[in-house]
Amino acid sequence: MHIVVCAKQVPDTSEIKIDSKTGSLLREGAPSILNPDDAHALETALSIKDTYPDARVTVLTMGPAQAKDVLIEAIAMGADDGVLVNDSRLAESDTWATAYALACAVKKLAPVDLLLTGRQASDGVTAQVGPELAEQLDMPQATCVDALESIEEGGKVQVHVMTDQGHAVMRLPLPALLTVTAEMNKPRYMSMAGIFRKNKPIQVWNAEEAGIDPDCVGLAASMTKVIDTYQPPRGRGGRMIPADDTDEAVSELLVELKELQTI
Repeated sequence: MHIVVCAKQVPDTSEIKIDSKTGSLLREGAPSILNPDDAHALETALSIKDTYPDARVTVLTMGPAQAKDVLIEAIAMGADDGVLVNDSRLAESDTWATAYALACAVKKLAPVDLLLTGRQASDGVTAQVGPELAEQLDMPQATCVDALESIEEGGKVQVHVMTDQGHAVMRLPLPALLTVTAEMNKPRYMSMAGIFRKNKPIQVWNAEEAGIDPDCVGLAASMTKVIDTYQPPRGRGGRMIPADDTDEAVSELLVELKELQTI
């Protein structure tokens, strides 16, 4: 079984600066980490590998040269291989262009039995790349997965997914894509044996080597554009309304809500 985990390096800071012209994050000088949700996707893959020793885990990322660090970390945690798609022409790609580029790389890694991503990236919080990647690859998908129940003989995976109403159970044919939530598991630490594997060579592909058409990626090829970014104004502080008398408390709340509408 070949499991591919798509991971992203994201800024580890609450003080993120924005490029006023492009609306994109300014990453220079900001410390970077493995995207938290992707760490749960990686742990899911490694847990499957623990159960199925013949399983192989490849971690795929797209980004600048420094993004190799998340692959080194993933290998130290137990992944078998790491692949970095690195090309300046990929810069400023939106979610659809990113999904297209990753889909091209996944096709090169074929055969792939299970494709895992985090639910969303902490620097964009769109939760779009996973579903768009499944669409690009024409794969069945389950999003917001918080439990993997079984991988059955005959190529089926059964999972629990979070919904607005609670939980649902989904059974998908493989190959399939799953986006994983933080509730799925607790990511493991790097092992001593894994740390000694940190020097394992990382494959680095440019656009052509990954099978990517350069005209389909980057800011110019992106279907969406960031028109504006701004810091929302701080809301005024709230207050507790005494609830000894429910009717009186409700009446007071209604008065305050009407006042808010006039501000």
